[in-house]
Amino acid sequence: MNDPDHLNYVPLVPFNGTKPFGGDSLTQDLNIWYESGNVAWVMTSTALVLLMIPGVGFFYSGLARRKSALSLIWLSMMATAVVSFQWFLWGYSLAFSHTGGRFIGNLDNFGFKGLLGYPSIGSEKIPDLLFALYQGMFSAITVALAIGAAAERGRMLPCVVFMFVWATLIYDPIACWTWNSSGWSFRMGGLDFAGGTPVHISSGSAALAYSLMLGKRRGHGTHELNYRPHNVTHIVLGTVFLWVGWFGFNGGSALSGNMRAVMACVVTNLAASVGGITWCLLDYRLEQKWSTVGFCSGVIAGLVAITPGSGYVPSWAAVIYGVVGGAACNYATKLKFVIGVDDALDIFAEHGVGGIVGNILTAFFAADYIAHLDGSTEINGGWLNGHYKQLGYQVADSVAGFAYSFGGTCIILFIMNLIPGLSLRATEEAEILGIDDAELGEFAYDYVELTREVISDDDTVPKMSSENNASVELPAERAEKSA
Repeated sequence: MNDPDHLNYVPLVPFNGTKPFGGDSLTQDLNIWYESGNVAWVMTSTALVLLMIPGVGFFYSGLARRKSALSLIWLSMMATAVVSFQWFLWGYSLAFSHTGGRFIGNLDNFGFKGLLGYPSIGSEKIPDLLFALYQGMFSAITVALAIGAAAERGRMLPCVVFMFVWATLIYDPIACWTWNSSGWSFRMGGLDFAGGTPVHISSGSAALAYSLMLGKRRGHGTHELNYRPHNVTHIVLGTVFLWVGWFGFNGGSALSGNMRAVMACVVTNLAASVGGITWCLLDYRLEQKWSTVGFCSGVIAGLVAITPGSGYVPSWAAVIYGVVGGAACNYATKLKFVIGVDDALDIFAEHGVGGIVGNILTAFFAADYIAHLDGSTEINGGWLNGHYKQLGYQVADSVAGFAYSFGGTCIILFIMNLIPGLSLRATEEAEILGIDDAELGEFAYDYVELTREVISDDDTVPKMSSENNASVELPAERAEKSA
């Protein structure tokens, strides 16, 4: 019974480096190059990241007004589909081709050509095909985060076109320079474990640019937009999806099932928890109310902040990430009033600022012994290891990511707005009626409560369609009847 010949397992064989595509699957077992546990963990993490995308949709939907709630869920789901195709077509190749350049890859893997069992550029512990699948989810959720900036006044068709173009021109180059071994930031020594710059800074700055180019919502700065989130349950549901999915987002970025992945999950959960508590306390000092929305916002802030450092920092550092990330993002929600940009869902405050904070904190708390928990990664570390230059690397990467994404997004949107049929802004009538009705013809609920959205010229005449006007009883009419 102790004879190894009778054990039912396939021995792992080191890849010999000579097989195109990892070998011929008709004549040999390509699975012998990889531990099945590593493959299983990254496949599971892929599904967890996919779960995050509807989480983004529900989170955004709950924050918006009910007449545009469904459009934000629709956009998040459409981002998955559009970006998945773009990633298959050329996105993966532009970001992670084995012969890529310092700023962008090439088209060697156009249409997933050649992707099979060869060790991936991200890690030799998983094959190209699995790495492509996993990283495709990162691209999709980044676009879903950014496109929330179209909330309540953006047309759907330009949003869909923007998804494809932005993923190609903005996300793919940033992913290449951050994670591809030939990228300039990677070679410089920038540390970004799971997407501080490619995912959060890029999506946050793109959302800021989209909000700027779209212009302010109708009634911005008046009592008309002084409303509470229409569905806090959606916000909580979205937060749960994101919190759970982030275990695959950060933990899966170890690209194998090892102690480094475990540490990434530990600090992810701890930073989220501390971030939620921090935001809640900051809001309580002003309102003397324990805000559910505030708690959820703080959880997201903590998750965003820990993302770049999750595979580099010890568990105690996650408390600092949660406190600093939660506080910084909380105060950053006031920036939109200072700069006069209607960032309706505070995407830049949460993701842009949170990503920058996370990148910079990683310069202080990255530790070589944490990175080496996977048994192979070697880094100089951050200030904990006396490597003080790391702060400069992290700032350079953050500034480059923000400038490229913000400037590039503005250029893309400016050109799109000049193309017939691709004007970004919905009409005033569509905005009054609601994007759900005007663009989708469907609603998040089986009714549309227009009484909360009445726009009047003289406080007595509602500005709405005659059909809705005939079927909806206004609060004033109900009061008059009861009297």
